[in-house]
Amino acid sequence: MANAESKPDIPPKRYDLKARASEIDAQAKEHPEINFTFGTKEKPADLEHACVDTRVPDQGKLVIWLMGHNQGLFERVSGYGLHAIQVHYANGWFSKLYSGPPPQDDLFLSKVRLEAATGQDSSDAVSIPKTDSIMGRSLQFVKWLDRTNPQGNWKQFLNADGSDLQWDKVILSGISHGSTTAARMAKQVRVDRVVMFSGPRDQYESWQSLPSATPGNRYFAFTHILDDGWTNDHYCRSWLMLRLNEYGPVVNVENASPPYGHSRRLVTDADVGGDANRAHSGVVPGGAATKDSKGRYIHEEVWKYLFTHPVENTGEAMTPDEDCQMDQRK
Repeated sequence: MANAESKPDIPPKRYDLKARASEIDAQAKEHPEINFTFGTKEKPADLEHACVDTRVPDQGKLVIWLMGHNQGLFERVSGYGLHAIQVHYANGWFSKLYSGPPPQDDLFLSKVRLEAATGQDSSDAVSIPKTDSIMGRSLQFVKWLDRTNPQGNWKQFLNADGSDLQWDKVILSGISHGSTTAARMAKQVRVDRVVMFSGPRDQYESWQSLPSATPGNRYFAFTHILDDGWTNDHYCRSWLMLRLNEYGPVVNVENASPPYGHSRRLVTDADVGGDANRAHSGVVPGGAATKDSKGRYIHEEVWKYLFTHPVENTGEAMTPDEDCQMDQRK
């Protein structure tokens, strides 16, 4: 019989957790000059979310989602046995720093994204310390989760002295701006995988061709062909510069089944009513995503593939697509 002080076992369940970055880390600061603030008590901008499902075998990987919280996506990735967090990071700077013609420096956005990601002094345009970077905010959030949700086994993602995350266990993922930042960060920091929805963009930049700390076969992309980033050749350009053609052709998932030829370049032409904005956001769970006649999302298998397909299984190498406009400054 258990002694009087022992606690009963907690039944396995899905945990949905949240906390404000400003409350879990006293060193966190606002940067209003780049629209990077905490918001207010009534409308917090720095609320971070986490999810883990202890009913599912633990795969030992942490998804860091870059963009606004997506509960539907978190429910799915936790169902694959992955842990997931969404962190508050600098993503409102674009309109503050970048307007008009593209700067002559074809690494301008790259430097800002890198500083927002790592906190290293990379750009003269911003000043984002480590504590307010993706890496810093992610570390503090996981440490908070380790303290408040030990049932979730978040400790496995911390290094021995708790000074950093074990980034080789991390899956960076995002949509749009978040997709582009995830890809840029993975060039600098070796991670387990990158899942890019509706991106990457930065069509005037050259960082996509830089040497990558994360091997190319670990980048996975998915977009809709009506997304203006696709119709204007922004995404195909980035995919080629990332050399994703070395791991398979562009595959329309509506005409293929998993594992989609083991490709890293997936697209869809699902019915979105001809709406380019819906096409942009409809590749992840949510109101814009396409459903079948029974009300079920049609891309369930695609999402599972992107986050779980063995990285060592790759498609046939393809020559670069000749119809993708690589020089976007013309």
